[in-house]
Amino acid sequence: MPMSSLSSRIPASSHRLVRWLALAVLITQALISVTGSVVRVTGSGLGCPTWPQCFPGSMVPIEHPEVAQLHQVIEFGNRTLTGLVGFVALACLIAAWQVRPRRPRLVRLALIMPVGVVVQAIIGGITVLVDLSWWSVSIHFMASAVLIWLAACLFKAAGEGDEEPTPVVPGNMRRLLVALTAVTAAMLIAGTLVTAAGPHAGDADTPRLVVAVPTLVQAHGLLVMAYVCLLAVFGVWLRSARPTKALLRAYTAACVLVLAQGALGSAQYLLGVPEAMVVLHVLGSTLVITVTALLWGESRYRGKLPEPSTPTEASPTPTAA
Repeated sequence: MPMSSLSSRIPASSHRLVRWLALAVLITQALISVTGSVVRVTGSGLGCPTWPQCFPGSMVPIEHPEVAQLHQVIEFGNRTLTGLVGFVALACLIAAWQVRPRRPRLVRLALIMPVGVVVQAIIGGITVLVDLSWWSVSIHFMASAVLIWLAACLFKAAGEGDEEPTPVVPGNMRRLLVALTAVTAAMLIAGTLVTAAGPHAGDADTPRLVVAVPTLVQAHGLLVMAYVCLLAVFGVWLRSARPTKALLRAYTAACVLVLAQGALGSAQYLLGVPEAMVVLHVLGSTLVITVTALLWGESRYRGKLPEPSTPTEASPTPTAA
């Protein structure tokens, strides 16, 4: 059904509805990353060894002598969750389209979400077809990281106006945020490489990245320290920048989360990478991505939300006396 036809059948959305749906998009995008880590640490990555079917000739798990039932359930559950993520993303897109007056930037960000879910599903399928090769798993997580970042931008856009962005902080602080974002990306990539060389491959027979784990952990740790240092400098400059309350909240959250994530990562390494801590570490990663994206967004002001408009009711047609 064309979008124009759809818009004539659905009433105009409220900004509050779009905001809530954008939050749901952000939560589900993070959740699918966390459940993906559960698949990996339980060795369930090939619980459904084919794609898009679970087994040849079956879309759902079946009894199989070579694949444990638990692994099938975990992998199939993760695939099924993709449907929920896609449904929420599509609902948010429809709601964003219905906002009046039309908000093109909000619609574009909302459109990225269902498209991203499809792309992620294809990447996940490729990951299965190449037997969980470490590089494919790394790409799969980084694609999720990008979608989480954009979902945070969508959530921010749903609560602000559409004016040209006005900087809230000076140019040196904006450049520092660019560096912080680059370090965040490098930190996440390094984290995926630690996983690629570590014990949690998603399947016991999957070849690992042939690089010493301590070397990769050290590189990842140095990037975390770089993130903390950049954040500290940003905080010093923030004191004289007259920040908004929202920017201060985002900054405080970033500080707390990255320190907690660093402590968790260190404990995880020293304790031999226990499964539960890996899942918590992935959850922490999604939160760090989110607050960094919000810190970026709060450094710019786009005005207040536009006043909602509703179509005027047609005047009744006079009848003949």
